[in-house]
Amino acid sequence: MQQTKNWQIKLGIFLMIFSGVFFAATFIIPLFELSSKTKVIAITTSLVLMEIVFWAGGLLVGKELFTKYKQNLNPGNWFKKKN
Repeated sequence: MQQTKNWQIKLGIFLMIFSGVFFAATFIIPLFELSSKTKVIAITTSLVLMEIVFWAGGLLVGKELFTKYKQNLNPGNWFKKKN
């Protein structure tokens, strides 16, 4: 039971981090020489995939760990001092 839970948490954390690849793709796609329609479709697809992968990872890690990592991934919290 514990080993299954540990595997789920590791996979969930990986998915949450991996969603950043799709986010980065939204900035890289416009640099390619594609038609505007193709760029719009690719960027939209990338953003949708980013959300799906991130939330799937959140479901795997559980509520407590998800809120902890979500706070750490929020750029607004990066430079705040912890009490």
